[in-house]
Amino acid sequence: MPQVSAVRFPYASYLRVYEPLGAFPEPERGHWERYAHEAEPRAVEEELRERLTAVLATPPLPAPERESADAFVLWSGDTPLICPWTTRLRCWEALGETAELFPPTVLDAALPPAVREQAAADHARHLERHPDARAWIRQAAWSVPLSWFVLVGDEDREYDRGADDEAPLLRYRTPMAQARRRVARGLRALRDSVAATDPSERGVRQAGGPLVTSLVDVGRWLEEFHPRALVELDYGGLAHVLPPELLDADRSAADVASGIRALGVGDDVVAGEAYARLVERWRAVRERQFAN
Repeated sequence: MPQVSAVRFPYASYLRVYEPLGAFPEPERGHWERYAHEAEPRAVEEELRERLTAVLATPPLPAPERESADAFVLWSGDTPLICPWTTRLRCWEALGETAELFPPTVLDAALPPAVREQAAADHARHLERHPDARAWIRQAAWSVPLSWFVLVGDEDREYDRGADDEAPLLRYRTPMAQARRRVARGLRALRDSVAATDPSERGVRQAGGPLVTSLVDVGRWLEEFHPRALVELDYGGLAHVLPPELLDADRSAADVASGIRALGVGDDVVAGEAYARLVERWRAVRERQFAN
């Protein structure tokens, strides 16, 4: 069996939703209440190592045989907020995207067609039995989607450079109600901007089209959760691989908010400056995936 205990995962960022216990029906509620009070906290790297071990096995196991009973837990005073891992569901969903990410020869070598077909059939059966199934966690590789930054504000930013025995951390946390308001304001400004764009024009206004599509998707996802939930944008492993000076200067949420405000009042200059900062910053991050 491949040894992966020392592997670091510097490529993933996460968008998570933490819900109060009241959002869960029984018997899930009882399970999560006991879990919050009794279980040892688990780090995101543990889930990733478990999955990497399974994928590297022979034959590979692209999704667990059973759904995870683990979760991330935050405490608001004496009240636990729960973010279930739903590892099995997320693996199925990620598997559906692999054809767009890898050449067929690479994909077939890593995950043979028969393995992928069986996983797809398992996923379909699961959705038939659980049509409302959804994950509490989204993740991205070597980037943070710009639509995620719309949900948070610069005032939500938490940054810790770390120390010799601690990894750096960069994340944003905001109440669900605030995240939804920001989505609504952002969509309004972006749609108005795109509608006012001459088809012959090029520039930041045209870039708003894909952002609208992504933001609509994220907004619909947020609507599935409890209104008193908490939303977390976590740079995850990206904070391990990016230099401190880059993390210090990273104000992506502020840049996104500035660009949207500028578009809302027709100021293409300020919007363009904010967009240029974002493009340059995240191009530099994505290029690191090709570095030795």
